[in-house]
Amino acid sequence: MPAHHTAHRRGPGRTGPRTAAVAGALVALLAPALTACGSGTAAAGGGATLRWTSSYFPAHWDPVVSGSGAQFRELALTYASLTRTDATGKAVPDLARSWEYNKKGDRITFHLRPGLKFSDGEPVDGAAVKAAVERAQKQKNSALFGDLTSIRSVTAKGLDAVLNLTQVDYQIPQLLGERVLQIASPKAAANPAELDRAPVGAGPFVVTQLVPGTKAVLRKNPDYWDAKNIHIDTVELTSAPDASTVVSGLRTGVYNFADLAPSQAAAARKAGLDVFSQPGFNANNISLNVNKAPFDDDRVVDAVRYAINRQEFVDKLTFGYGSVTDQPFPKGYVAYDPKSANLYPYDPAKSRKLLAEAGHKPGSVKLDLVIPAEDPQAELVQSQLAAVGISVRITIDKNWATPFFAKDLTFSLYGTTGRDSALQTLTAHFGPDGPLNLSTPYEPAGFEAAVAKVRETPLDSPDYTKVLQAATRAGLRSKALVFTYSAPNLIAKSKSVSGLPRNPAHIDWTGVTVSGTR
Repeated sequence: MPAHHTAHRRGPGRTGPRTAAVAGALVALLAPALTACGSGTAAAGGGATLRWTSSYFPAHWDPVVSGSGAQFRELALTYASLTRTDATGKAVPDLARSWEYNKKGDRITFHLRPGLKFSDGEPVDGAAVKAAVERAQKQKNSALFGDLTSIRSVTAKGLDAVLNLTQVDYQIPQLLGERVLQIASPKAAANPAELDRAPVGAGPFVVTQLVPGTKAVLRKNPDYWDAKNIHIDTVELTSAPDASTVVSGLRTGVYNFADLAPSQAAAARKAGLDVFSQPGFNANNISLNVNKAPFDDDRVVDAVRYAINRQEFVDKLTFGYGSVTDQPFPKGYVAYDPKSANLYPYDPAKSRKLLAEAGHKPGSVKLDLVIPAEDPQAELVQSQLAAVGISVRITIDKNWATPFFAKDLTFSLYGTTGRDSALQTLTAHFGPDGPLNLSTPYEPAGFEAAVAKVRETPLDSPDYTKVLQAATRAGLRSKALVFTYSAPNLIAKSKSVSGLPRNPAHIDWTGVTVSGTR
């Protein structure tokens, strides 16, 4: 989870595209802080160069601080993890070649690949895993400590890392992938502030130049365990400029790969660029605090549920590239519960009736919504609730930084990017201590038991899907969340860059080529 949340959020750890003016100011401000993390910048000899402009350029390069927000994709250029996710969403080997549980299911041993080393020459072994877990659990500014509560301790035995668990939990291989445990060199991580400026991992690329918040240059890591399938020699990663200039940058060759705003998709296609939507688990939500009036009345909660026209969000905010959603998983995903689909369809008449039954006259329910910048999502929520007699006053405060963990808001908006472990997604949203549960310590009846059953069910069990969907169903009884729409993971690239593996929410560079250079 992220270190910081605001009342209105584009998702854990996610930041919107920076404007050209801001990027320019950052260059001027931070150029003196330029950190050389290796022997130089991009090789003059050319080679396959990926020029990626990212809307989620990392604010921190220490993965413990960055947490599991959307910027994990960029950090995965330089950091590898014990496991990673394949195109089906399942955990497969990464730094760990294999793993097994004990008979009881409360201890798991990861066997690391032999001969691996971090880009500073330190060995990738059980001790490195132990250090990574303990740092994520204990470092003061860690955004990951809440994700690792199932791990009691780690024992290092050569190339083995033995995780002793606090409970039976078969989710660990799913959990400890790219998003939650990107592993840094213990030697470099001994000084976390320095690691933030000079990242050292065992991933497919090595950072050679870093201008904080603005630009990073990386070269291929010859010691990466799967280096033979990495065909890109250099990555030039930059912070995205204003969305309207990305297409022209792609067309002129300034970039050949870019995160794309839905508003620019038509222009990108017209320019002959490849535009595609990478699978993901994005879900935008309205968050209600049932511990505070007026949401301590179930009828008001249901009134909000029936007032939401999800299709309008898709049409106006995603230009048709997104999809309506009423749960935190896309249709067809293993955790998506068909039995819970469309439980609260758009019905403004029913919404007005519920408010009247609760004793509220039109306009008598007044809500405050603070956001850090203008956002059409907030305006849609305001207009849809106004149509049923709920008044929303929007306040824009660029300094708005109330931690979401404070749980002192009545009404809020946020978006999430999901997790590799479906159970982690559920507990983050619906658990009594979930960071996305504004109504802490409230949780829906039966959710705790349903979660326990998922943890106790091996991932390859024939009952796993049924048990997991039952937990989703239990979570969706929560009165604290109203899901609205799923934003797309839109990417545009020049035709010189080959297709990518369609791993959900991830960007996997395995096998990807840049033509004309190899």
